[in-house]
Amino acid sequence: MKKQSLNNNNTILMLPRNVSIRHNLKPGDIGYLTYLHGVLYAKELGWDYTLEPYVAVPLSSFAQSHTEREQIWIVEKEAMLVGAIAIVEASREAAQLRWLLLHPSLRGQGVGKILVAEAIAFCELHSYSTVFLWTVSSLPAAAHIYQSAGFQLTQEKPPAAIWGALVIEQRYELRL
Repeated sequence: MKKQSLNNNNTILMLPRNVSIRHNLKPGDIGYLTYLHGVLYAKELGWDYTLEPYVAVPLSSFAQSHTEREQIWIVEKEAMLVGAIAIVEASREAAQLRWLLLHPSLRGQGVGKILVAEAIAFCELHSYSTVFLWTVSSLPAAAHIYQSAGFQLTQEKPPAAIWGALVIEQRYELRL
């Protein structure tokens, strides 16, 4: 049976064939998610190796001590890790959406929308009043997913040299 999810428009979204989502971390996941962030964003955006510790350090902390108010979704295609998203508790009221990433072979098939919808539903279930995330302006497809789920752009930093490139960081927020 295919995994189904409702987005905020009550539209049923279905995972593509041979794609599954799990919530447990397995050996290699932390390293491989860090690797995927590094190699995909280096190829697509020209970012350098300094992105990897930015991902690896908090992801490792999450793996060591996450609570029942935090969740990760690992996307697999034919048993190969191809994406993820997570909710991390920032405060009792606020959750942070982190590490949304999909391999290019899965983009444009609704998987990102399913992940964001499930993350929002998780936040509602755990009584968060707001969900926020940080992204960059050079990821317009991700911004479209966030905006279509109801997130609003609340902050934009001036361009800064991060990860070997000039980036504009953006904060999005969704009130639940």
